[in-house]
Amino acid sequence: MKRTLIIIMLLLVYTSASAQLFSKERIKNQENFDKTFLTWGYFLGFNSYDFKFNYDAGHAFEKDILVETTVGFNVGLVGDLRINEYFNLRFEPGLYISQRNLQYDESNFDPMDFNQSDLTREVKSTYIHFPLLLKVSSKRLNNFKPFLVGGFSTALNLSSNEENPDDNNAGQFRTKKGMFFYEVGFGIDFYLEWFKFTPSIRGVFAINDELVRDRDPESPWTGDVASMKTRGVFVNFTFQ
Repeated sequence: MKRTLIIIMLLLVYTSASAQLFSKERIKNQENFDKTFLTWGYFLGFNSYDFKFNYDAGHAFEKDILVETTVGFNVGLVGDLRINEYFNLRFEPGLYISQRNLQYDESNFDPMDFNQSDLTREVKSTYIHFPLLLKVSSKRLNNFKPFLVGGFSTALNLSSNEENPDDNNAGQFRTKKGMFFYEVGFGIDFYLEWFKFTPSIRGVFAINDELVRDRDPESPWTGDVASMKTRGVFVNFTFQ
């Protein structure tokens, strides 16, 4: 699914950019838009979150934990502060809803008794995301302008279950509430007649471990996991 979203995004960007780059049309839409010191907007989009697991040396798990990803939804606001013609500082608070399904192998439970439900854990996440990003743009070409973006963010996971006294033995997979990320991406600003439209792709990578361990240090769900860090892809469509 992530590859499909990226391919669609690249085709859209390539088609629109090519049409404008080689067009003889020279009338500029929103010609003074980028001269404004502070601008506002909103975004809608999609996300696909994953987990990267690292295991303790000599871990007893016969097979690694598999992560089944799904496509989630993004919505939020954009505040853009102009530094100069090529640099902007952006604040993009948003709501990101996603779900990941963890699949455990039966061999991880030997010699314990287990049910089929023990082999799967649903990890639902509702992030309030606060990224502070530096946008580095090229020179505007007719009615479009490519850019790179990168920065750091923090997020509050409203579905973390961190303070839940029950753990996986009661069917509760727990994650930490507070997260820190670094982000990198690219996009293109399209200057339309009445507003600026910006499709973009961004990768997000967690800095801190997100896993809350079970009370049992030999737990088949968390016992040998050294770290579990979120990573993901955002596809956002911004309107300013």
